[in-house]
Order: sequence, then structure tokens, then C-alpha cells
Amino acid sequence: MREIVLDTETTGFDPLQGHRIVEIGCVEVINYIATENRFHRYVNPERDMPAEAFAVHGLSEDFLSKHPVFAEQVDDFLEFIGGSRLVIHNAEFDMRFINAELTRLGRKTLPMDRALDTVQVARRKFPGAPASLDALCRRFGIDNSNRTLHGALLDAQLLAEVYLELQGGRQPDLVLANTRRMAAQSVDVVRIRRDPRPHAPTEEELVAHAALLKQLKKPVWLADEVAEKT
Repeated sequence: MREIVLDTETTGFDPLQGHRIVEIGCVEVINYIATENRFHRYVNPERDMPAEAFAVHGLSEDFLSKHPVFAEQVDDFLEFIGGSRLVIHNAEFDMRFINAELTRLGRKTLPMDRALDTVQVARRKFPGAPASLDALCRRFGIDNSNRTLHGALLDAQLLAEVYLELQGGRQPDLVLANTRRMAAQSVDVVRIRRDPRPHAPTEEELVAHAALLKQLKKPVWLADEVAEKT
């Protein structure tokens, strides 16, 4: 099962107010385990960088101006994600920005039901507990010490580890693998034929049984025999 863990960085909170994507990070996940297959791009937003956004991710207008715009990278992005499900922390935010960029280019948007929101998964699994990426890293003992600033690829890598833990950790995957290996093994069963053991009563047992029957008053089976004869 192929999934893509995805994160973006932006110039602000609302694409309807002209904010744009400035970074995309994706990590391929197969059966909940991250592979080495990654997609990472910086994107020229074709606009200024608000101070509030710069404080979050540290990507300056000057730095981003040296990178291609989204239109020049969209085909590579869509090819990488393919038809796989997207795993996103606070999926509505990232999906709105991605679809705003696609709409601006006249491209088909991505349906919201294609994304799995790990915030919602965490809240169902741990009701009332903090569900931020940092909080989940602390819960699962995932090292996020390098996360001094938000970064799309770094956050996607951390989320891939969190996602694995939300699905039960590495052990279920190992159990599944062992089960598949066991199912694939063929076992030859050797059956040893034994002659049937004799069950006929001995002469002494027949005499003892007859004596027992004489002590019974109107046994049911004798009543059936009488009824058949009459």
C-alpha cells in the first residue's frame, strides 16, 4: 500500500487572500514504513514574504526568488504523488493551498477525501491530548530536536514516523510479514494408518450385562420392542 506523507510551507494562512506555497515536502510510505523515495521543492511564490511567515519557516523572499515557480514544478509533483493517498497533518490547510495553486493553473483539483488527516487520527486515538506534530513526537519518543524552524521535508519525515506509530508501530508490520511467510510455507503431513481396535464385548461382559438388565423394571428399550411386535 503506497501512501504519500505531505507537508507544505506557505506565505500565510489563507490562499484566498493571495498567500502561496513556498515549499513542498513529500515522503513515500509503503505499508506504513517510509522509503528513501522523497520529493522536495522550494517554490517562488511571486510575492513578498510576511514577517510572521518568515519567523515560522525562515524562507526569505530573496532565497525563494532563485527557485522555480509552482507552474514549472507542478508536473513533477503530480507525477510523484500519482494516485496514492495523501497523509497530512491538518490536511484541510495543505489541501486548500495545493488546490488553489492547481486552480490558478487551470488544473484538476485533488479531492479532499483523498487525504488522511493525522490530526483527526490522533484526536480519536488520544482524546483530549495535544495533537500537534511536536506533541506527538514527544508522545512516541521521536527525535525532533532539529525542528527549530518548520520545514516541509523535515516535517513530512517526522510525520511519517508519527503515522507509523499511530497505526500501531513497527510490531504489527512485523507480525503481518511473519504471517505472510508462514502462509507461504508448504507443510507435508504424514498420516500413519492404524488397524481398528476390537470393540466386541467379552463373554464375561455379556453375562454381566444380562444380569444388570434383569434388575431393571420395564426398561425403555424393551417397551419399544414389545410395541413393535404388537
